[in-house]
Amino acid sequence: VARAPGRKMVSVGMRSCCSVLLLNVLYGAVSSLYFHIGETEKKCFIEEIPDETMIIVGNYRTQLYDKQKEEYLPATQGLGMFVEVKDPDEKVILSRQYGSEGRFTFTSHTPGEHQICLHSNSSKFSLFAGGMLRVHLDIQVGEHANNYAEIAAKDKLSELQLRVRQLVEQVDQIQKEQNYQRYREERFRQTSESTNQRVLWWSIVQTIILVAIGIWQMRHLKSFFEAKKLV
Repeated sequence: VARAPGRKMVSVGMRSCCSVLLLNVLYGAVSSLYFHIGETEKKCFIEEIPDETMIIVGNYRTQLYDKQKEEYLPATQGLGMFVEVKDPDEKVILSRQYGSEGRFTFTSHTPGEHQICLHSNSSKFSLFAGGMLRVHLDIQVGEHANNYAEIAAKDKLSELQLRVRQLVEQVDQIQKEQNYQRYREERFRQTSESTNQRVLWWSIVQTIILVAIGIWQMRHLKSFFEAKKLV
């Protein structure tokens, strides 16, 4: 399982956290990468997503390696990719087969790490001919997934109105990121408290066991000395 770059964040101070959140929303909400897979290989990525966030994967295309030309060329139309997305509770929220190029969308209803897995369709293995498949993948999260040119044309928005709408959606995304960080901090605090409580009870149990062993040893030694008439 691979982790998509730029999506893992660490909880820090309030000012630093807001700065990290702002940078994450403005710059880290788009992850572009490519990877190689074999005939039966499956690649998975982990994406941390706040709840009620739309994520769109665009510019999705595949290439097959041509041994004669020694380069990757666009895959044929018969080749397909199977996409499966699971939420943090391991619930499948998307499971669908696409063509050699495509785009998939889903909305996260549970904050946390979502697993995105891709693999080729099993019925077209002959197209590989033992080669490798290159998959280009662009991941866009939140308001960065919106096509504002289409929105402006559809709603007949002026440049100022469009900019205001972008800012409002960016603020909304920042708020979602902050809420998610609070959620993570709360879970971490609960885990820490639970661990500390278990450590405390384990220490108490160890102390009781040591005291009980000590008392048993003293009584055993006393009975031994009495039996030998040493006391």
